[in-house]
Amino acid sequence: MQSFIPSKRTLMGPGPSDVSERILSAMARPTLGHLDPEFQRMMDEVKGGLKDLFQTENRLTFPVSAPGSAGMETCFLNLVEEGDTVVVVRNGVFGDRMRENIVRAGGIAVLVDVQWGEAPDLADVEAALEAHSEAKILAFVHAETSTGVLADAEALCKLAQAHNCLTIVDAVTSLGGVPVRMDAWGIDAIYSGSQKCLSCTPGLSPVSFSEKALDKVRARTSPVRSWFLDLTLVMNYWDGEGGRSYHHTAPVNALYALHEALVMISEEGLEAAWQRHQTTHTALAAGLEAMGLKFLVDADIRLPMLNAVIVPEGVDEASVRAHLLAAFDLEIGAGLGPMAGKVWRIGLMGSSATPANVELCLTALADALNRHQYPASGAAALAAAKSVFAA
Repeated sequence: MQSFIPSKRTLMGPGPSDVSERILSAMARPTLGHLDPEFQRMMDEVKGGLKDLFQTENRLTFPVSAPGSAGMETCFLNLVEEGDTVVVVRNGVFGDRMRENIVRAGGIAVLVDVQWGEAPDLADVEAALEAHSEAKILAFVHAETSTGVLADAEALCKLAQAHNCLTIVDAVTSLGGVPVRMDAWGIDAIYSGSQKCLSCTPGLSPVSFSEKALDKVRARTSPVRSWFLDLTLVMNYWDGEGGRSYHHTAPVNALYALHEALVMISEEGLEAAWQRHQTTHTALAAGLEAMGLKFLVDADIRLPMLNAVIVPEGVDEASVRAHLLAAFDLEIGAGLGPMAGKVWRIGLMGSSATPANVELCLTALADALNRHQYPASGAAALAAAKSVFAA
């Protein structure tokens, strides 16, 4: 075997996003023991940075030592017991993964199905809650990565509260890119991922739990169906203030990376980061539309960080993606589920959300489309994008 030296790519797919050299350098710092007092001080700073990101005062706010899917399991396996009814909004791949987690936890999933590319209908969600007064939880995806739809999390949480339900929210793609206000909206359990708008390496899942959620965990009559993700065990490692007990060997250097990512967001300012994601999206959208391309999702419910672009008729979407990678070292994503072959998913997340990346993407896509006999003016696209940045 020889050392692996990967190609330098520009990552503009659905995740991971580009990771800055500053964060990669942080990972190369000396490894400490996971109970070292110096490392525990850093853990407290990570918790504080995540609380700022989630806009919460929740004491139990920490990164699960695994990807966002494990953050999802942490929420569902701890809060759902055998026989619990959970209303889950399914408007894409990740809403369906919520359903799978409910079933595996022994719960009963009541589905509110929404056409892919559309936002949850509040009336339909309310009808489901009214029809199932036994429901204990409402679960939904804030930013559906498979379609690029942004749900009205505040309104959905109000519905849940009116029906005495806890909420579980997927913020994997939204955290750091658009407002996420856990306390103000009344979210009870939330999970995200390090590799999207936080510009960090993959492999960590920030989560946070309200006291109401933790009361449900403490009142369980059966053990959590995962030892590793059991909050009653892991909270003794993350929730202690200087007196933590061993639970698992934390991914020390990966946590250095998350800490540095949080420092960078703090330096930029959270609201400035939200605005940067919105501005780069607006510029990208202007350029794509100047080439005659259309979006799957209406502008008023569209995620700035994940752009689902409809593949023109007669264009081989996989061949276009292959050309971008081979000729421009640029990665964009394919569609999932019923959207496979029908859309490209273009990400503008974290360090990837820059004017230079918008211009690269538009230039590369225009080149690829023209090679596939679809007339696209790269010059017009760049002019449209630059006018947004100049405004």
